[in-house]
Amino acid sequence: MRLKDKKVIALVEHDFEDLELWYPVLRLREEGAQVDLVGKEANYKYIGKYGVPAESAYAFTDINAADYDAILVPGGWAPDKLRRYPEVLSFVREMDAAKKPIGQICHAGWVLISADILQGKKVTSTPGIKDDMTNAGSTWSDEAVVVDGHIISSRRPPDLPPYVKAFADVLAEQ
Repeated sequence: MRLKDKKVIALVEHDFEDLELWYPVLRLREEGAQVDLVGKEANYKYIGKYGVPAESAYAFTDINAADYDAILVPGGWAPDKLRRYPEVLSFVREMDAAKKPIGQICHAGWVLISADILQGKKVTSTPGIKDDMTNAGSTWSDEAVVVDGHIISSRRPPDLPPYVKAFADVLAEQ
């Protein structure tokens, strides 16, 4: 249980990529982490792209990012909605300033772009937002997972095993 006593925010909004939310949440919980689903509303059922539900434990306004050790941003179409919430951008900026692990996969890079934290970073994402990532000042690489300090990024669901392992490794070192 190498992640015992670690607390992780897992952001949730409608149309999240089901596997990109649930695979990391379950794997981190298996390693002992407390992973809280956090959305615009508390105790609200969000539905993924393929119909898998995820009920938020907390609303954005219920939590303080300083109380957490890391944050996960799932892909799918949810990131396009998540990046519109000032609280989400604040969480990501706070985690970045504190050098706490930030996990992003697929389209989740949009949230990091909107938080303006990618300048000079090496990242990956779904190739569909490669131009967005590079225009935000990052160096994009077509790899299953890229770790640049506390930012852990990945492309898509087939890359989930190395992505979540890398995220857990960085979190364990905190």
